[in-house]
Amino acid sequence: MLMSKLIGERTKENPSDAMIASHALLVRAGFIKLVSNGIWSLATPAKRICQKIEKIIRDEMDAIGGQEASFPVVMPRELWEQSGRYTSIGSEMVRFKDRTGRDLVLGMTHEEAAVHFVRDAVNSYQQLPVMVYQFQTKFRDEARCRGGLIRVREFIMKDAYSFHIDNDDLEKYYAKVYDAYINIFNRMGMKRVVAVKSDTGMMGGSVAHEYMLLTDVGEDAIVICPKCDYKANMEVAVSNRISKRDEISEEIKEVYTAEATDIAAVAKRLGVSESKTMKAVCYCVKGSEELVLCFIRGDLEINEAKLKRAVQKDIAPANLNASQELQAGNIGAYNLNVTNTIILFDKSLENQNNLVTGANKAEYHLTGIDMARDFKDIEFVDIAKVAKGEMCPICNAPLDVENGIEVGNIFQLGTKYTESMNMTVLGSDGKPFHPIMGCYGIGIGRALASVAQESHDKDGLIWPMAIAPWQVYLCGIRMDNSEVYQKANELYAQMIKNGIEVIFDDRDTSPGVKFSDCDLMGIPIRVVVSPRSLANGEVEIQLRDKTLKENYKCEDAIGKLKEIMGK
Repeated sequence: MLMSKLIGERTKENPSDAMIASHALLVRAGFIKLVSNGIWSLATPAKRICQKIEKIIRDEMDAIGGQEASFPVVMPRELWEQSGRYTSIGSEMVRFKDRTGRDLVLGMTHEEAAVHFVRDAVNSYQQLPVMVYQFQTKFRDEARCRGGLIRVREFIMKDAYSFHIDNDDLEKYYAKVYDAYINIFNRMGMKRVVAVKSDTGMMGGSVAHEYMLLTDVGEDAIVICPKCDYKANMEVAVSNRISKRDEISEEIKEVYTAEATDIAAVAKRLGVSESKTMKAVCYCVKGSEELVLCFIRGDLEINEAKLKRAVQKDIAPANLNASQELQAGNIGAYNLNVTNTIILFDKSLENQNNLVTGANKAEYHLTGIDMARDFKDIEFVDIAKVAKGEMCPICNAPLDVENGIEVGNIFQLGTKYTESMNMTVLGSDGKPFHPIMGCYGIGIGRALASVAQESHDKDGLIWPMAIAPWQVYLCGIRMDNSEVYQKANELYAQMIKNGIEVIFDDRDTSPGVKFSDCDLMGIPIRVVVSPRSLANGEVEIQLRDKTLKENYKCEDAIGKLKEIMGK
């Protein structure tokens, strides 16, 4: 590839909307161009990286018996009605009509298409297990696009779907995919990827793991034990929470707290720790007038994913300004009288005493609340976020909380889709049964952006050799010099002949511009041909990660490049 022909402008200035390094650098290097909110065009360098990522994934999927297929982006409403997701998924799924008035959807995931694909072709237990996978465009009308390719609306995903006789068969195959994903991210050059337990979300099923690239700019919180193997997404993380009961329980008293309504203000006014308060957090059930009222220790936060699982309903924060039954800022569980409300108590409150809570009237709170004494026959559920420093549920070591970007996910789906879509196969006893499914996804563009986020410096991107758009940046200094011109073109031809992926900067521009573009684009190896080096019959070879910068005889250059690349 010649730099003089490469489409894509390289710039010094960060785009104004870029909040993270990968977004800024991919735009500045001319790898991606914004078309619309969450929709991007990929230039040749980014496309080449994606192709290499896809090859790595394809290798690993084929190694565990995957069969590559291609499902449609546009699907009929009827297919999604069979699974029940046509109505259960909200506005993130795009629905439209064709010219005949038939309802269609844009595929945001392909469980339905996968079941449709195999349910007539796979009809015996002897054909199981079987896995099909694809690389396909998805569209989700994401409300919060961010980070360039990190969170988008249109994207290419590798999604795979496996079918099994029973749970034991699924678990064995799930373990193979689990390990294959570790191989995939290692081969891409990601250094800080961890697999964590996660919420199954809209996919359904009982067991799920996410592969997280640990980075400060990640929007997911990951709970990690530094002493053992416990790792979990905040949505499902648990802890051994330390909470002490006072030896003596005080009597309940009503106290004046004036305009203090939030936990911090109330605790400060009364001179108590926030951990000795009971906080009320209220949600509404979407599509109804029902409320969900949660009580939790004042120093903790509600985990909405856990809460949704607990109530089995879709929720949103409630606006209590017009409530006739709840006094916003002074809500308390003691002597509470409400209708059409689900009330939940978090486990952090269990057996606690001498707590402060709202008095259910303006400007007053209650002190001396004893959960065991003052509340009878209530059930405590875990609806709290794990906090840093709480104890690991496995080894009791203090937990850490880190941020991460989700780069892959795997799910044990059960029979949610095969049952709803009436897929059956004949078992060894001659009786039909619904196969058990697993599904496994990796976003290609997000993987590219995640590597960029992890591997860069102040000068630009630093691509791992395995997925770099080109392995070598051949830089001709003073292309108007006949000797430089001849040797640079000669090396270019030799590299191509020897299978070395090279981009040749043949432009008539300054060395500074060429070196800057090479660093910005993140090409792993730079070969410089200049009048100075050629005076000694040499070329300069420098690695982007700054671990090597040496001159080598021209006749030794190809051999040295092969050595560096492990060819």
